[in-house]
Amino acid sequence: MTSPSPTTAPAPLNSRSRVITASLVGTTIEFYDFYAYATAAVLVFPILFFPTGNDTTALLASFGVFGAAMVARPIGAVVFGHFGDKYGRKATLVASLLTMGIATILIGCLPTFQQIGWFAAFLLLLLRLAQGFALGGEWSGAALVATENAPAGKRAWYGTFPQLGAPLGFIIANTVFLVINFALPAGEDGQRSEAFLAWGWRVPFLFSAVMVIIGLWVRLKLVESETFVKAEQKGAIRKFPVTTVFRLHWWHLILGTFIMLATYVLFYLMTNFTLSYGTKAADLATASAAAQAAAEASGQPFDSVAFAAQFYPGLGFGYTDFVLMQILGVVFFGLFTLLSGPIADSIGRKKLLLGVTSGIIVFGLTFSLFLLPQTDPKFTGALVQAFLILGFTLMGASFGPMGAVLPELFPTNVRYTGSAISYNVSSILGAALAPIIAVALWAGAGGNPWLVGIYLSGAGVLTLIAVALAPETKDLDFDADLGVEVTRAL
Repeated sequence: MTSPSPTTAPAPLNSRSRVITASLVGTTIEFYDFYAYATAAVLVFPILFFPTGNDTTALLASFGVFGAAMVARPIGAVVFGHFGDKYGRKATLVASLLTMGIATILIGCLPTFQQIGWFAAFLLLLLRLAQGFALGGEWSGAALVATENAPAGKRAWYGTFPQLGAPLGFIIANTVFLVINFALPAGEDGQRSEAFLAWGWRVPFLFSAVMVIIGLWVRLKLVESETFVKAEQKGAIRKFPVTTVFRLHWWHLILGTFIMLATYVLFYLMTNFTLSYGTKAADLATASAAAQAAAEASGQPFDSVAFAAQFYPGLGFGYTDFVLMQILGVVFFGLFTLLSGPIADSIGRKKLLLGVTSGIIVFGLTFSLFLLPQTDPKFTGALVQAFLILGFTLMGASFGPMGAVLPELFPTNVRYTGSAISYNVSSILGAALAPIIAVALWAGAGGNPWLVGIYLSGAGVLTLIAVALAPETKDLDFDADLGVEVTRAL
């Protein structure tokens, strides 16, 4: 009697639900953490960590620390990209999530300026840099989990799920802040309550611990993609992936960086800048009274002449009202993020991005039309809501395909490193500078946001050129693009 010959068990595959959940949950947590900081950067950090006595200087300092994280992101891209391309995607994604989660929780435990002076701002900067470092490796790893496990013809569709983490993170973070703001409301003068400034702002940062635990549980169940395993088996893995990327794929690094530029500028203008502009007092008298009350509460002298010289108006919405308007806009962000995937799989990445980027350029030219205060407050509210919906719709249509577009520019053996560097260098050019440039242009134009819109349109032109020069990658076969031939040649 002959025994049956042994058969080789097939390599374990990640199920569709596991791929979608693992790529979505991590980026949701990462973006939640970033949005929590962005909201606090407007509401409380200028007061608690940067009490300079000048509203504009304090806000710029807070935004400066916000932007500092973007500088750390390319460093994280190189480090996490190295390990992701050399040892695999799974362990790298777990490490990035842990780093981000620990840094965010520690922000919620920080002492403030009133307790330890400027050392508090220094600690905030360090933790913010840690957040940026972690996010530098998070996005590209999540995008690769989605796209390298996608069925044929559905790579852009799968690539939208890590992108969906951005609107979901925004909604969760701002909902948490709204609940806290409702429980600990601001006074009639618009100043935050003592309880909110003492401990309320810390809750969103500490809450991220729960989300991190869930994310780790999902990601630890992942197995490596077949594409990476094939590259490993065929000897395509490089000792130093970053060297290979800069030597052989520098052109695609440049293209990927500028393909993301307009998306980043739009992203942070629609979330960070609009919150500042929308909730700032619309007239000098109202702002002066609030500033004088704040000065009296802190025991500092109020200089009305100096205040008038540095004051620039906004739209005068209450914080809760404006965030609810933003959340409605972000619903369109999420919807069009998902819709963009099947469209990109159908008509191609280039056609979709050329059309959407052209729309961003035109949108930038409409800032004065939508954002200037009107005589009828209801009409102003309707215009601003339309502005937010339109901007976030363009954001979703632009951001959604990036989960496939950037990874497709690079072969498997350097895909993590290449897509991460492009994505995160673009964060410096777009996201790190956008809030600071926007505030400076807003103030320079005397409160008129038209220059901010021109800035967005300029970024859109650069992105349009990059998209036009990039190859169409819709039909690229990942398994045939392992980087083997190049590796042997080296």
